[in-house]
Amino acid sequence: MKTLSDIKNPGLLLTLLIALFFTSCKSTQPAFDNKDLSYLYNPTRNPISPRYNVTNQSEETSVLSVKFFATDLYFSEANPQGLPTSAMLVTVKLFDISQGRILADTAVYNLNIIKTTGTPEYVYNIPLKVEKERNYMAEIKILDRLRLQVVQAFVPFNTNSLFNSYNFKTLGHFEKNLLFNPVVRENEYFNLIYNRGPVDSLYISYFKPFSEIPYPPSMILPEKTLDYEPEKLVAIHYSDTMPLMLPRQGIYMFSTGRDIKEGYTLLNFGTDYPSMTTPEAMIEPLAYLASSDEVAGLRSALKPKAALDEFWIRCGGNVEKARELIRIYYTRVQYSNYYFTSYKEGWRTERGMIYIIYGPPDKVYKTSEGESWGYKKPVLKSSWGGRYSVKEEYLFFNFKKKENIYSDNDFFLSRSETLVTYWDKAISNWRKGIVFRLDNPDDI
Repeated sequence: MKTLSDIKNPGLLLTLLIALFFTSCKSTQPAFDNKDLSYLYNPTRNPISPRYNVTNQSEETSVLSVKFFATDLYFSEANPQGLPTSAMLVTVKLFDISQGRILADTAVYNLNIIKTTGTPEYVYNIPLKVEKERNYMAEIKILDRLRLQVVQAFVPFNTNSLFNSYNFKTLGHFEKNLLFNPVVRENEYFNLIYNRGPVDSLYISYFKPFSEIPYPPSMILPEKTLDYEPEKLVAIHYSDTMPLMLPRQGIYMFSTGRDIKEGYTLLNFGTDYPSMTTPEAMIEPLAYLASSDEVAGLRSALKPKAALDEFWIRCGGNVEKARELIRIYYTRVQYSNYYFTSYKEGWRTERGMIYIIYGPPDKVYKTSEGESWGYKKPVLKSSWGGRYSVKEEYLFFNFKKKENIYSDNDFFLSRSETLVTYWDKAISNWRKGIVFRLDNPDDI
């Protein structure tokens, strides 16, 4: 793990790069100013996919950790040292969003990442100045200086409590690498680190897996959410070097006191997550396309794979088309798991439902309260006086951020704002072997 004391590179060149970075990005991808951020959920438009984690170290300091995957980076030997090096410019603006949007801190780092054989990831820690009992949003821009490509991220956290998730971090037990993903597999050992003082015991609340799927967006009904009590509460002696493991699928919340109703949540979604490789797992997301009776029949089939194949062949009409439908549908399921996992699998979330059926949004607008997705409708053309005008319209789905103790990535669909959804047409198209697109009215 890198520290940032030896990677700052001040000087005229860096000053020019920073100025260029802020001016060039401001016109295309500014934060929270009604500009399109749809590339965030479109893997074909994201050159790199960093991971982020925030840990509160003290009342004055929180640490933002940024992880780069070696396979995402472009390394060049065109430098004075002749070493394969990736050049990244990282800028962070930290906003206090407790009451409005106040700039609380900034950070700029010029990273020259030298390729190391056998190193799959590179992690850098960025300290940020904070105050207690505040809500924050870290806006991050990363410029790949060799490829001249930019990615952006928005990472929320708070300092409202000494016992919430931001006061913990997890390390791999054997490699001691920082874990950025709240999902761990059975027999994956880790250490849980509590940063805010000595504790004698950890209290582990185990919840059975959340198995509901959301209602269709055309139905104005409340979000289905985790509203049941834990099945077990176990107390263990705390040690930051003790190897821990999640023995079965479900939701695990680690707290520092028996009566403390917040803590650090880890998830076990099975061995394949976020992918789906077994027929049994692949049947579950079909709940968006199939009736409850059809899904029950698939689950109880003596040969689940054959039954699953038959379902898709009925949709596509032939084997070749069925394979294409399977590829598209389950790729969307996998990316839903990657982008939208909260305390439930990403495909079970309301954003996941929309993403799977409608595809990656054409427009994404973000605020600190939520995000709005736009899907392009058929282009309207009109003529007047020999001139033609083209008008673009979008169907929007609005998602509101929901605060809960289990995840900071929980959003619900504001159904009252989306009265027309084309949901029935979308499902009908899928069942006819047509990948639904709102701007393809002729089903071409």
